Formats: sequence, structure tokens, C-alpha cells
Amino acid sequence: MSELTVSVLPAISGIEPALWDGCGAGANPFTTHRFLTALEESGSVGEGTGWHPSHLVARLDGQVAGVAPCYLKTHSQGEYIFDHAWAQAYERAGGRYYPKLQCAVPFTPATGPRLISAKPQVQAALLQAMAQVARQSGLSGAHVTFCTEAEARLGEAAGFLSRASEQFHWLNQGYGSFDDFLAQLSSRKRKAIRKERERAQAFGGSIRSLTGDQIRPGHWDAFWIFYQDTGGRKWGRPYLTRAFFDILHRTMRDDCLLVLAERDGRPVAGALNLIGREALYGRYWGCTEDHPFLHFELCYHRAIDWAIAHGIPRVEAGAQGEHKLARGYLPTQTHSLHWVRDEGFHRAIADYLERERAAVGEELALLAEMGPFRRGALSP
Repeated sequence: MSELTVSVLPAISGIEPALWDGCGAGANPFTTHRFLTALEESGSVGEGTGWHPSHLVARLDGQVAGVAPCYLKTHSQGEYIFDHAWAQAYERAGGRYYPKLQCAVPFTPATGPRLISAKPQVQAALLQAMAQVARQSGLSGAHVTFCTEAEARLGEAAGFLSRASEQFHWLNQGYGSFDDFLAQLSSRKRKAIRKERERAQAFGGSIRSLTGDQIRPGHWDAFWIFYQDTGGRKWGRPYLTRAFFDILHRTMRDDCLLVLAERDGRPVAGALNLIGREALYGRYWGCTEDHPFLHFELCYHRAIDWAIAHGIPRVEAGAQGEHKLARGYLPTQTHSLHWVRDEGFHRAIADYLERERAAVGEELALLAEMGPFRRGALSP
């Protein structure tokens, strides 16, 4: 009989990078040891942030066989799967919703592996461990956000509640150029995008797409200003520290695509993407000057350009945003899992999620009908 155990790590530094990434975490830039290390070493997560590392490591006969990025959370910020209403209802009923256990990549609404193992029995053990940690520690529950569809099915079988959400993703149909992509759109949408790109590119400067050693340390000084401005307007305060971007440059610049708009020799806007094996992930945008359509050019059109040129199958441009639909980003279902310790609250959430899934399904179908593609352009 094989022996399967699961332990909790209070810091990602407690496991060798090769052991963590070797479980399959290296396939997605956000679940890599180096990305999670950047979050912890920069102070973006940890003491005082409400994100306290509690990573799970599964061992099969003493050998690392699976991992899961987990955190004890004392709030619901930076998750992008919103449960604030659950917290308020739970506390009105006399319960304590926080802390909770969150299996996620902080501040990153991008689908990727969460039960990171090639072995289904190890993935199941990681789920069981999450529920056990929550139960034994008196937490309200355990949550797995932006997991894969296969993980969602596994979680349902293990008694977790599944939740459906939506994002907008661009899919590469083997296009040879941006014009090939535009040719699949309706005439009206095609003309609108061309006009939009012309206006954006006429802002009075140049646009560059940089990766690897093309990105210089000084570029992060400019991007930090962009990030602070956007983060301050959206969340009240930015989630990431300045040190995070320095570490990102040192350990992950080959995984980064930085699109910069420059005028008179200085950056005035920028968009940061991370490069994965199966997708280009748009993460942050900001500017110090407002120019018509420059946001769409840097965040969406340039990402498509780069994905086509490098054979990337998909572009994920972040959470929400129906404005992406007109630019060729199609509605896509995303998944999360939820285990709640209180049985009565579990039943109430199960009822809510069943109705929410139906509503999300209807909205996805409606949005797909409103897409910019010519009828039959995306048929197999």
C-alpha cells in the first residue's frame, strides 16, 4: 500500500523550486515557484496583507507528488470571484466568515491548475486536505478559484460546490496575421477596429512590445507609476509592491511581454502580459496621458498581434469587460469550487449557485450571439 500524506507550508521557500514546478506548476507562469516567490519576497502577500501562505504539499511514499497554492485569507479582496455577500450573510447569522482557506494565485484572475499533480488520487487528497484544514482550524470554508474544468468536476465529486463565472478570451484559429483575424469579422466590426487602431497609433509617439532582455530596469519605474494610478482608482490601493516588479525583472522577464507607448522619449502608457505555454495573459495597464483608444491598442490588439506572431493559442485579457467582445474576445466560462463547514450555509449557497449557473449559461449564450464574427466564421 502506498502512503499518501499532505502537509502545510507557511512559505513557498520551504520547498525546492524543481520539486514544486515538477508537479506541473511550471506549465502556467502564475503557479511557478518563481512567481509565488516574487509575491512573498516582495511583501505583496504575507504579514499585514490578509494573504497568509499556507501551501499544501502532497507526498506519495515520501516523494513530492502534488502541490496547491493556498492562503489563509482575512478578507475577500484580490480574488475576482466575489463572495462578499456570503460573508455578510454568514456574519449576520452569527458566524465568523474570516479567516477562510483560499486556493488561488493572489490578484490573478487567470485559469490554471490548482490541484497540481499528474495523479488523480493526489489531486483528490489535496481537496480533502483543504476541507480538513478548514474543519480542524475552525475556518468557515475552503475555496478554489479559477481552477480548470477538469478540477471543477473532481471537486464536485469530492463534495465541493462548483461555481461558474465568465471572462472574455481571444482564440487563435491559426491566423497568419491580424488581417487574417479581421477577415473573419463582420464588415462593420472589421472597419471599426481598423479605424480604432489608426486613431490609437496616431497618439503622437511609438509603441513597442518588449520581452526578455529588451525590458530594462528603468521600464519598471514607468510601469510602477502606471500600475499605481490604475490600482488606486480600482481598488483603493495597489495590491503589488514596488519590489515585486524588481523581482519579476530579475527572475521572470523572459515570461513577460511589456507593451509600452512612448512619446517624446518617455513612456506614457503600458500594458503587462505574462507568457504561458497555452495562453498570453493580460494583467495590468496604466497611463499618464489619455489618448483615444490607446488602452484597447496596448491591451487587446497588440496582444493579438503578438499571439499570432508567436503561435500562442489564446489570449486571456483579465476579468470582466464586455467591451472586449467587439474586439474579438469571446465569452468563456471559468470555474471555482467552494466547501463550507456549516451544513445549513452549505445548502443555502448550493441553492444560490444552481440558479447563478443557469443565469451565467444564459448570458454566455446571449453574448456569443452578439459576437463580432461573421456567421459561420468560427464553425469547425
